[in-house]
Amino acid sequence: MKLLSRRSMLIGLALVALMAATRMHHFGSALHLPDASLAVFLLAGFFIASPLLLVGLLLEAAALDYVAIAHLGVSDYCVTPAYWFLIPTYAVLWFAGRYYARVHQHSLRSLGVFAGLSVAALSAAFLISNGAFYWFSGRHPDMGMAEYAARVVQYYPQYLAGGLLYLACAAALYALLSARAPVVASATGK
Repeated sequence: MKLLSRRSMLIGLALVALMAATRMHHFGSALHLPDASLAVFLLAGFFIASPLLLVGLLLEAAALDYVAIAHLGVSDYCVTPAYWFLIPTYAVLWFAGRYYARVHQHSLRSLGVFAGLSVAALSAAFLISNGAFYWFSGRHPDMGMAEYAARVVQYYPQYLAGGLLYLACAAALYALLSARAPVVASATGK
């Protein structure tokens, strides 16, 4: 069994901590950052190939949701049979990260690929989670397509913006650290 490198362990711990710190408030507020879960799953796929991390993050998300509902007074409105669709929602993001890890290059063009892939993956995740909620939760049994479309217009921009905010910050940090890596390595003689 291959052990994770120290770098992978640190990245994994940072992603776990980021989700734990932000999961309680989906869209954020003046006091709270928006939920970083979407970006965490995509970044986890990019940085760490182990499917065990995907499973661990799914379990973390469920545990955080349980704590928020059972102990912090967060509404359980979204916990319905549709909640199970968060598994394919987050898996789409993780697999998008895995795909990008295979095609990534240190170039401006690659950054464009990352941006396009991020928008596509976040959009697919939105369609899965949002569609599943409206059609399988039992909360909206008589919703027509016009009303559903109106709700998509209401929630999709926030969903996309929250994920892209974290991914843009991660891309900038990655570029900064990657640019410094040769300087650090030559300074230490490695």
